[in-house]
Amino acid sequence: MDTLEIRHLVGTTWEGDPALERINPARPDDVVTISAVGDAKTVDRALDAADAAWQEWRATPAPVRGEILLRAADLLERRSDEVAVDLTREEGKTLSEATGEVRRAIAVLRFFGGEGWRIGGSTYPSSVGDGLIYTRREPVGIVAAITPWNFPIAIPAWKIAPALVAGNAVVLKPAQITAGSAWHLVSSLLEAGIPPGVLSLVNGPGSVVGNALVGDPRVAAVTFTGSVAVGKAIFGRLAARRARTQLEMGGKNALVVLDDADPATAARIAAIGGFGLTGQACTATSRVICTPKVKPAFLEAFVEETGRYQPGDGLNAGVLMGPVVSQDQASSNRSYVEAARAVGSTPITRGDIESGLFQPPVIVTDVGVDDRIAQEEVFGPVVAVIEAADLDEALAFTDATSYGLAAGIVTNDLRAAQRFANEVQAGVVKVNEATSGVALNVPFGGVKDSSTNTFREQGSGAIDFFTWSKSVYLTPPSWS
Repeated sequence: MDTLEIRHLVGTTWEGDPALERINPARPDDVVTISAVGDAKTVDRALDAADAAWQEWRATPAPVRGEILLRAADLLERRSDEVAVDLTREEGKTLSEATGEVRRAIAVLRFFGGEGWRIGGSTYPSSVGDGLIYTRREPVGIVAAITPWNFPIAIPAWKIAPALVAGNAVVLKPAQITAGSAWHLVSSLLEAGIPPGVLSLVNGPGSVVGNALVGDPRVAAVTFTGSVAVGKAIFGRLAARRARTQLEMGGKNALVVLDDADPATAARIAAIGGFGLTGQACTATSRVICTPKVKPAFLEAFVEETGRYQPGDGLNAGVLMGPVVSQDQASSNRSYVEAARAVGSTPITRGDIESGLFQPPVIVTDVGVDDRIAQEEVFGPVVAVIEAADLDEALAFTDATSYGLAAGIVTNDLRAAQRFANEVQAGVVKVNEATSGVALNVPFGGVKDSSTNTFREQGSGAIDFFTWSKSVYLTPPSWS
């Protein structure tokens, strides 16, 4: 298969010498990309280009900006099969999952392309004769988008698209190991007609490129998805100069299974949420909280489900779970399982967790609510099972972490489902479905350490982060 050479996009120029190799986690002999590695000077040039371009871009009518996104969606769709294969090669997820992600990016571009016809303000009555009061949505300026490796085309799309259609310039810093997917997205937008400088792509480590973006006063807003530690550091730095920050920082998502649930159905839902996408999703099911009567039958069915998720090459037919993304992630997954074993928990797996990047699903039983494996985000195919006496205790256990992104419940009791949805501390609540996966037209975000819990991503409301409201009082002149 071909190796992609990935350079930075600064203005109209693709620049930088490709130097950093990304190896397919499923095929050690497959070099997927060789990407340029940027530095503070690269960022400075990208911001110079954005600064020179964004005033003209903001003056472009929003429907015209939206048309460019729609053209980009069409271009991306034409090569979607190729893009999905490259995504699988560099990130590791199955081809089916990668295809779904590329389709999501296309749909996001189309959704926000349509928003170009809807961006606007409101009108209000005036107490002055023929006066008019109205509001305008103004772009914030230059936006830095810092994105992770686990959804390497969908997350950049849902950050870039609303920022662009709202009239901002964007500098994208994708994760180094998934630079190819970001390149496919940016190339489609450039080919669709994004003016020079309005969208730049700078590859490189967060400690260098991300740090330079966050520290530059020309950046009016940063939208970031990643770890809690990095997110909080970004928030502190930008708060000092009153720049906008949008953070999505992970979760420790619980699926509650009540006694009235069908065990086999609950097991399928838990497996999809916990082992789909190799567990490498911020909304993945990381804990299952079971009430006592259903627990034995659920566990039996859940262990049986792990047999369907034995890891393999994501490009091979029939594989439901790809490899772990990197050696560092594989080592981290193993460390959590061993830490759980050390405090008396019981890992259950149908394979060898020591087998490189092809790690099998692991179910960890006999887990206490305060154990490390019940508190910290693992970000792999590892699910802790905790027993709760009833719905009251299940709710308390669900909320007993510093995270609050997604939570789910499996039950046939509508009152129990509604109570759970009303009371649980989570930004996304699922009833009788997996915690992973969200609709693109619905606000997305968490509470507590999962998010800044201010501006939401996705849906029409995503425009709010990238704009500010101006109130205009218009009184006709007096001609007397």
